[in-house]
Amino acid sequence: MTHSEAEERVVKLKKEIERHRYLYHVLDKQEISDAALDSLKHELLKLETQFPDLVTADSPTQRVGGEPLAEFVKVKHSSPMLSIEDVFSFEEMEDWQARIQKLIPSAKFDFYAEIKMDGLAVSLIYKKGMLDIGSTRGDGEIGENVTQNLKTIEAIPLKIHKPKEKDIADFLHWREQSGADFHEKKLRDFLKNPAELEARGECFMPKKAFEMINKEQEKNNEPLFANPRNAGAGSIRQLDSAVTASRHLDFFAYALMTDLGQTTHEQAHELLKLFGFKTNPHNKHCIGLGEIEKFHKFIMKERAKLPYWTDGVVVVINDNKNFDKLGVAGKAPRGMIAYKFPAEQATTMVEKVEWQVGRTGALTPVATMKPVLIAGTTVTHATLHNLDEIKRLGLKIGDTVIVAKAGDIIPKVVEVLPRLRSGKEKIIHPPEKCPICGAEVKKEKAGTGESVALFCSNKNCFAREKEKIIHFVSRKAFDIDGLGEKIVEQLLNEGLIATPADIFTLKQGDLEPLERFAAKSAENLIKAITKAKDIIFSKFLYALGIIHVGEQTAIDLASHFGSLEKIQNAELEKINGIPNIGEVVAKSIFNWFHNEKKIKLIDELIKNGVKIKNPAKISGAEKLSGLSFVFTGELDSMSRESAKEKARALGGETPASVSKNTSYVVAGASPGSKFEKARKLGVKIINESEFLKIIK
Repeated sequence: MTHSEAEERVVKLKKEIERHRYLYHVLDKQEISDAALDSLKHELLKLETQFPDLVTADSPTQRVGGEPLAEFVKVKHSSPMLSIEDVFSFEEMEDWQARIQKLIPSAKFDFYAEIKMDGLAVSLIYKKGMLDIGSTRGDGEIGENVTQNLKTIEAIPLKIHKPKEKDIADFLHWREQSGADFHEKKLRDFLKNPAELEARGECFMPKKAFEMINKEQEKNNEPLFANPRNAGAGSIRQLDSAVTASRHLDFFAYALMTDLGQTTHEQAHELLKLFGFKTNPHNKHCIGLGEIEKFHKFIMKERAKLPYWTDGVVVVINDNKNFDKLGVAGKAPRGMIAYKFPAEQATTMVEKVEWQVGRTGALTPVATMKPVLIAGTTVTHATLHNLDEIKRLGLKIGDTVIVAKAGDIIPKVVEVLPRLRSGKEKIIHPPEKCPICGAEVKKEKAGTGESVALFCSNKNCFAREKEKIIHFVSRKAFDIDGLGEKIVEQLLNEGLIATPADIFTLKQGDLEPLERFAAKSAENLIKAITKAKDIIFSKFLYALGIIHVGEQTAIDLASHFGSLEKIQNAELEKINGIPNIGEVVAKSIFNWFHNEKKIKLIDELIKNGVKIKNPAKISGAEKLSGLSFVFTGELDSMSRESAKEKARALGGETPASVSKNTSYVVAGASPGSKFEKARKLGVKIINESEFLKIIK
């Protein structure tokens, strides 16, 4: 990127970020997610680092927050309430440590790790032991006096707890065991004369409270809160403290600004507890970055189970002297960093759009983007689904877009940011010829809707055949380990296979001469193919790639008919009469089993050794009859596919999506959008342990 291009981009980014910051922090409104805004800020910071002369005093990277609301009395903070620099990877954590080590070469750093709350930072000032002033962060220098509202939060003490001598002795013993210095006299002097104490912490709305408030909003036909951060901030800023009290907010203290003899950040937390402040019990002292990484991974895995929302871990240099020596860079202390969880949304730029041909011949537009880290993986491509979606988004090549990826969801472009356009963006034109075979592209209606899809007119297009076979060997179908996309393409190009049935005629000797293969790898693939010959009926039906027949429909068909022969001989009316199978789907199934080419494929599969079986019924097979389970996130003891099979074996259903009729959503680590939808619909959410108890 040239200097002039960077300058233009920086100007646009600053305007866009400031606009969203004002909406969010001042007006309590939000147009894009926190993760997407963080991504824009990250891009701006990188450009300003690359071109330091572009840094200006009005840059969002040089300030903390928006102006305080005019309705409240302004309060000047005793010391600035600073922001924290964000990082998103362990490599960036290592870079941070290297930077601070360079500043204090002789130091041996240890750390204190805290869960990063999705809330509102506040300052609490106590005079003579009583809460005197409670204020918001505001712009970091000046906040808003919200004392009466903060008094409604039970976790915030109205009066500092006077510790008993035994409690003090326990603290001093713990301090001695920890090995760090402590100035006991300062603590004793304060206990004699508690003139003034300042604590800082985070007010937040717990998950249950957030659900409750949105139910109430819905009941009253009022707009729902977009997220707990907005709901919590809005609750703190209520002029009527009775409204704040009804919101059931919570609080964790994270900083002790008054010198009570502490020499470490960990001691500050222990002193806060000593004086009656609620601190997060998960926070912990960590010796090195290795322990930080373990803590980060643990909290990321467990966050779905926590009663509040969190988006990362705050890491603080534990030794106060070293923390103070490191000082402040811009508006952020050098001795503190926010190690955020992988973002489920980020911004990037669309570089080009390519058209992929699927197994039905449908052409799908796929965006190629500048690499961006989302949910722990580097994303370079995202499906655009069809022309209608491109039109809905208003997408052009060169646009800055918000890309989402939650849990097991494929990356998706969710929004275009037109204000960041340079004028060089290009309109996306649909292809007139198939990008694979060059045949004419035709437009057809997609399904029963009004949307139009593009199709390759060549029924023997190489791409169509390849995708059919890839679907056939996929995990939910024949599940042939080692037979991925590149190997399938290689076998097709070599003329070793032409249809899915040909897979079961392959011999080790066919594979060994090929590139990517040796004797052992060829042997392993043949073993996997042989193993796959025994297949459950529903998986067999899914593998056939019948249009409109997904995993659940295949299960419904297998359950209803019980054998391949009965489906083959079934009349259209009988298929149409199956619950959850409509006219369009029924016609697709009927036509498939009466197509001469498809009949030949099934005959060849059976001839080549494929054996279809129904899953064995187990004791209590009707135990889950009438219940449906949707799985999201990563399970500990089994894969989601195994969990589905266990539920089905007991008579349960496992639909692909969440609806108001879903019985349970089983949430593992890092759950996706199904988790949020379940919450909105009021569907019961259980963890893996609870699911195992149900099926026991």
